[in-house]
Amino acid sequence: MRAGKRTAVLMGLAALCALTAGCGIRDTSVPVDAGAAPSRVPCDLPGDGGMPPAPEGIPVRIYLVCAGRLVPVDRTVQIAEGRTLSDGIRVAEKLLDELRGNPTASEKEAGFSTDVRDPLSVGPGRKSDPAGALRLSRDPADLPANALAQIVCTFAESAAAETDGSVVLGGPAGDPPRAYSCTQQLKSRPDSDPVLGDLRR
Repeated sequence: MRAGKRTAVLMGLAALCALTAGCGIRDTSVPVDAGAAPSRVPCDLPGDGGMPPAPEGIPVRIYLVCAGRLVPVDRTVQIAEGRTLSDGIRVAEKLLDELRGNPTASEKEAGFSTDVRDPLSVGPGRKSDPAGALRLSRDPADLPANALAQIVCTFAESAAAETDGSVVLGGPAGDPPRAYSCTQQLKSRPDSDPVLGDLRR
């Protein structure tokens, strides 16, 4: 009798498994709301723990691309002893160096990137240019849209900017430089054309 009962139990389990698709969970056509998917591009960097910058470093802010928009990132630039970032051209050189460099490991993990690539340099304007004008080694109109937006917004919020917050940029040719403004629209849509000011002569 014991053997018979054991056989009956085993047969019952086998039948139950067959009904439940091999002892697994059967597919359902009813949609299940599991909530929003976690963001893969948080654009949020971990804090630095309140640590002050190195004594020989100067804090600066640059704009990188993240999730299709411009997001400010704080950096610290190193300068030679006895030198300062008091003039616009030196500021522009240091900022462009930061924009051209690869994002840090934590920035990459957070989804940050840069479209500013070598070869690209910045220098002072010509004698015929307005004071404070900067000349890039490539015409600004020939740069990728994101790259130009990064440069404009980074320069416009630094000592390289004009008093009205714009930045006057020209290329290597003799064309007069233009004033570029870092608007909220440009930060939200860096792939769009930046707002151009009047031709500066």
